[in-house]
Amino acid sequence: MPTSDLFTLLASLLAALAVALGAFGAHALRRRLPQDRLETFETAARYQMYHALALLSVGSFTSSLARPALALAAGWCFLAGIVLFSGSLYLLVLSNDRRWGAIAPLGGLCFIAGWVCLGFAAL
Repeated sequence: MPTSDLFTLLASLLAALAVALGAFGAHALRRRLPQDRLETFETAARYQMYHALALLSVGSFTSSLARPALALAAGWCFLAGIVLFSGSLYLLVLSNDRRWGAIAPLGGLCFIAGWVCLGFAAL
């Protein structure tokens, strides 16, 4: 499977998961968690959706960009960012173990790197 197709498949699954987790947070966790932890969970789902859509765009437009290798690098960065940023926030909220929060900035750096790579891919 070409990488661009893999990104499209993963983006679709991650977007569906973001919707499911967002609904889980809004309905199942609303009465069980303090507001600050619920907001953290919502942030994780929101950033997962943003970057699933970014990954979808990479999968859709890689071949039409001036530097497709940089676009693919952007896709891997977005995927790593979702796992590290959103994943660590989900774990932080569900486990109430604040140590997971130390991983989130690494995911944020992956997101930033992905956007920079995508921008340069278009030049």
